[in-house]
Amino acid sequence: MTKRKQKDMDNEGDLRVWHIPQVPMNPFRVAVKNIREAKLILDALAHYDSFQFENNIKPDYSNAAGLEVFENGEWTDWYDEESGDGVDDLDEQRRIFYGIEEEVVTA
Repeated sequence: MTKRKQKDMDNEGDLRVWHIPQVPMNPFRVAVKNIREAKLILDALAHYDSFQFENNIKPDYSNAAGLEVFENGEWTDWYDEESGDGVDDLDEQRRIFYGIEEEVVTA
């Protein structure tokens, strides 16, 4: 497989999740289809980092993550155009956003 520049493959409106498991590392990125998929991946990564810390896999950590959208030829942080909320702000709106009637609690 030939290596192509990422910019050559990006299309207007594309979304990608970025995650830095230990700051100041470089982020890894993964393309997502929609905001719901992004939120699920971001939540899973956050739970995974917490699990590793709580089970002494990592002695400590400082992570960061977010969602980007490709607009006007460059990647920028995603936010909801109507409310101005970022992907982290969607927790309060999760039931409406995901169409969930009651909160699901996991161990």
